[in-house]
Amino acid sequence: MSTTPRRARRLVPLLLIAVWLVVGGVLGPFAGRLGEVATNDQAAFLPRSAESTEVVAAQRAFRQDETLPAIVVWTGTGLAERRAEAGRVLASLTGTDGVTGQVSPAVLSEDGEALEGVVPLRPDLGDGLAGTLDRIRSAAETVPGTTVHLAGPAAGQADLADAFAGIDGLLLVVALLTVLVILLLVYRSVLLPLVIIVAAVLALGLACAIVYALADHDVVRVDGQVQGILSILVIGAATDYALLLTARYREELATRADRAEAMRAALKQSWGAIVASAATVALGLLALLFSDLTNNRALGPVGAIGIGCAVVTTLTFLPAVLVVLGRAAYWPARPGARPASEGAGEGVWRRVADLVDRAPRRVWAITLAVLLAGAAFAPALTSKGVPLDETFVNDAPSVAAQRTLGEHFPGGSGNPAVVVANADRLERVLAVARDTEGVAAAAGVTGSGRPGGDPLVVDGRVRVDVTFAAAADSDAAKRTVARLRTALHAVPGADALVGGYTAQQYDTLRTAERDRTLIVPVVLAVIFLILTGLLRSLLLPALLVATVALNFLATLGVSAVVFRQVFGFTGTDPSVPLYGFVFLVALGVDYNIFLMSRVREESLRHGVRQGVLRGLVTTGGVITSAGVVLAATFAALGVIPLAFLAQIAFIVAFGVLLDTLVVRSLLVPALVRDLGARAWWPGRLGHAGTPAHEDGPADGTVGDDGRGPAGGSGRVDAGAPAGGSGPRSA
Repeated sequence: MSTTPRRARRLVPLLLIAVWLVVGGVLGPFAGRLGEVATNDQAAFLPRSAESTEVVAAQRAFRQDETLPAIVVWTGTGLAERRAEAGRVLASLTGTDGVTGQVSPAVLSEDGEALEGVVPLRPDLGDGLAGTLDRIRSAAETVPGTTVHLAGPAAGQADLADAFAGIDGLLLVVALLTVLVILLLVYRSVLLPLVIIVAAVLALGLACAIVYALADHDVVRVDGQVQGILSILVIGAATDYALLLTARYREELATRADRAEAMRAALKQSWGAIVASAATVALGLLALLFSDLTNNRALGPVGAIGIGCAVVTTLTFLPAVLVVLGRAAYWPARPGARPASEGAGEGVWRRVADLVDRAPRRVWAITLAVLLAGAAFAPALTSKGVPLDETFVNDAPSVAAQRTLGEHFPGGSGNPAVVVANADRLERVLAVARDTEGVAAAAGVTGSGRPGGDPLVVDGRVRVDVTFAAAADSDAAKRTVARLRTALHAVPGADALVGGYTAQQYDTLRTAERDRTLIVPVVLAVIFLILTGLLRSLLLPALLVATVALNFLATLGVSAVVFRQVFGFTGTDPSVPLYGFVFLVALGVDYNIFLMSRVREESLRHGVRQGVLRGLVTTGGVITSAGVVLAATFAALGVIPLAFLAQIAFIVAFGVLLDTLVVRSLLVPALVRDLGARAWWPGRLGHAGTPAHEDGPADGTVGDDGRGPAGGSGRVDAGAPAGGSGPRSA
């Protein structure tokens, strides 16, 4: 052999490694800089076509840009005498840094035990919000004999920003340590886990750099939730794809002396499954672009970019490092010392395969019944939003302050619904609003921005502030929004629009329901098309899509019970079911792709029956490891004390484990084993020495002598190493 090709084969991996190290050095720091372009301003993520979004635009015409109210609450004794002093403190805040518009006077509660004042803040303060609230608190504390609480959307947003503080470092460290520990325990190799971790970190650095550039130019939006999910998604996906490739490389090293040839063969046999798996996740995420919610649309392209970067590192950097290291990557194990099919845990998967082979119909019937039992509880999962006192896993200061406010004032105090209507119908609008069930008060807004006096009229329109009796984030307040809209829309000539915080929550809920109706079928159709192209079948893709959809419903059912009975959640964020669906269905199909692409490959060589059993044995360990890693990685989201991310973490982690251990390990193999060659309809799958219909009786039973349906042993034929040479694809 010429020395030039040999030298090239040595130089190309080294060159790839050098390029990636440069990329990592230059772009790696962006993994910690996404917070610079992230926003946690929830007003930036309103539904595009909602009525409450129209109100936000209409407010600007009144010289009253949307504000972020901070509600100052004083509690104590003798507050009637201190009301004037509290009023002077509030007045002194008008015009100070971060405060926009007129600060309200101090209002005494009916029970005389609390004072309230509303300080309107600019919604774009960003990192300056915490400092502004500290100044307000310091000023309020000058009123003697009182205890000061800060409530309202501004205080809630500050607590939200605090929850996401340090997300770049904390979440990344927890996720990487989790992956590293699992890989060390499962593979008992020193170098391999470190190589996989480096590949995942490089993928994350590249993804964050791309997202940073796009967000900096306002092409995509990023908030703390999207930021956290991106980190977890990239690390989990990159690790999954790496495990598939490294397992296949180990098989090839068992039969090939040349490490470069072994990697070439491993890539040839695994790149299709990796790319198809990544495509299901990426396209599933991109389906979120159909959403009318801006934060859903933001996650779509950001997540797809992360998945793409995970694939790039898996198919370039990782192979280069493994070729350079060769068998040393698996030290102290020796890939060439035994058949690849006899890896760690192989005996367990051989027994699982034997069980599937002996009684496939019984196996799939029992697992199907278990999943259906779990799915029966899915309707119990309510997605009408998370109450304020459940937004944070721990009791945040803003939540405690809101409870105090609700004890002494109407629940909607300081956070009114905003109505914009035609000025000539103002009196009728006010009368109808006040008569609406759930409304505590309604008043037109003057030029000063506060109720009372002559209303401010702009282009023939006026603004009315409506205070609800119930807390602004409650289900009762959302029902009041619906009643108020129905009543005001019926006022002739008023052209009334109802917005504000509660209306935004209501519109978000309605939009999320519409998004699920639209996006779920799109994701299922995309996945079905990808599976059809990969497996060259129609029936099998339909079965796989049905099984992962059932796994999702069973996960929702279990989550409904656990959330209420264990965690004490009374509801979930409207986006939780959609996020859970996209992640679980797309990621669940990943493992079925890994399994069934190997089953197809083995069936072409050994026949359909042996193909199913060999595919299950050879992929069982690596897919289970990948599922455990991904579940643990998503569980790391639990370090952020937000109910939304805790719910996503549980749903994805539990669902991935259920899919890996039940659906992929038992249900799918048993169904395919029972159907035999018919599963590949309309194609025909067999090999030269075995007819395509070689699959035994439809019920999959075996005789009393333990021999298989085709006259062979009921056990998996392991006569040839799974990684042996020979034709591996059609």
